Amino acid sequence: MIDVNAYLGHFAFRQLRHNTAGQLLRLMDKKRIEKAVVSSASAITYRSAHSGNEEVAADIREHRDRLIGGAVLNPGYAGWRDDLKECHEKWGMKALRMYPHWHNYKLTDPAAMELIHAATERGMAITIPVRVEDRRQQSWLVDIADVSPVEIAAAIKAAPQAKFIVMNGPGLGGSILGQKNNGLPPNYAIEISLLAVEISNEVGKLVENLGEDRVVFGTGMPFHYPDPAITKLEILDVPAAVKEKIRSGNVRRILGL
Repeated sequence: MIDVNAYLGHFAFRQLRHNTAGQLLRLMDKKRIEKAVVSSASAITYRSAHSGNEEVAADIREHRDRLIGGAVLNPGYAGWRDDLKECHEKWGMKALRMYPHWHNYKLTDPAAMELIHAATERGMAITIPVRVEDRRQQSWLVDIADVSPVEIAAAIKAAPQAKFIVMNGPGLGGSILGQKNNGLPPNYAIEISLLAVEISNEVGKLVENLGEDRVVFGTGMPFHYPDPAITKLEILDVPAAVKEKIRSGNVRRILGL
């Protein structure tokens, strides 16, 4: 398995366990997860998100065979172009992670689109978490809404050459992103960690509507336990070859592993 949605570092509003490279790898070994794309949880609330990238790069330096860096950048922060270059050229990060509501911008803002295009030119995937935490569990100090599927769809449509992964999103199977013939380019995949399998079979419907090449495995660890996502994949009623694509094949292709 390759987990496309994992984190290292600290989060401002709650304690995270398994949040160093060594601790995360031990958890991955227990759950038989081969590799993980990791980004900085700290960067979500740092004034300069790039400080979190520096921390992640240092932590995974000796583990790049299994931990793949994802850069968190804020297009409204001065110097992001140099930061993107360092993340990609110096540290080999293969994905960009964007938090528009936490970093106070819209995905379709000119600066955000410039960042998306710049990362795309470098062959990096654009990963967009719909949420960090359930809004009902947030600190009294913040009130951050989920990123709307409509906002994400607009960015996807505006950057057809980009490779998007939409993650940490409940109910995506019933949104515009999960619909068949939705008028969007097929340049995005959806990660399963917050999707339903048993009740509404969101994952199965996504495979049917979008195709088996556009659904990917992720856990959200250490914000979430990895077991639910693993179980969702195990009980998914699709052929073994399709499960293998979701488990690792699609992510390998998208990230060029």
